[in-house]
Amino acid sequence: MTSGDTRERIMTAARLTVQDRGYSGLSFRELAKDVGIKSASIHHYFPTKGELGGALAERYRVDFKEYLDGLLAEGLDQTTCFRKYTDVFGATVRNENRMCLAGIMAAEHKELPEEVQAAVVKFGEMNVDWIAKVLSLGSKDEDGSIPRRALAIFAAVQGAQLIARSRGDAAVYDAVITTYRESGLLP
Repeated sequence: MTSGDTRERIMTAARLTVQDRGYSGLSFRELAKDVGIKSASIHHYFPTKGELGGALAERYRVDFKEYLDGLLAEGLDQTTCFRKYTDVFGATVRNENRMCLAGIMAAEHKELPEEVQAAVVKFGEMNVDWIAKVLSLGSKDEDGSIPRRALAIFAAVQGAQLIARSRGDAAVYDAVITTYRESGLLP
């Protein structure tokens, strides 16, 4: 097994743990058990929990940005882009009642090291910027409302996921998203 493989296994196990238990639920000792290595080995790759958390949040942002940019590159219409966007958050909550990594970390904002806080904020900004691009497809922002609407959509999708998680029922997420579409919040 290569060093890169071990790092990737640590990152994957840590992401799943944080999506399930939050940043505060991330323990190097438990993570080492999940990966099948010694706790000290994790410190070789990530000297501090903050460095691991920052790397997780940054990787999550970059991967999600690639996915979202790919949707735009495909030339999909606005409605299809938003369906695929909300489907990703729905799939996450359907995966053993997990949360968006950045969303669950945002709930612990005050407890996060600065590097993790910064990465979580960047994830949110990236989402809002992408949503604004999609809202702008085929329309002009004459009154300057697109950035505010983009922020509202991001908050609404994150909130729908949080409510579904708190009830342990992914169908709640789907029902809320459907209501957003019916009300016009989501195209």
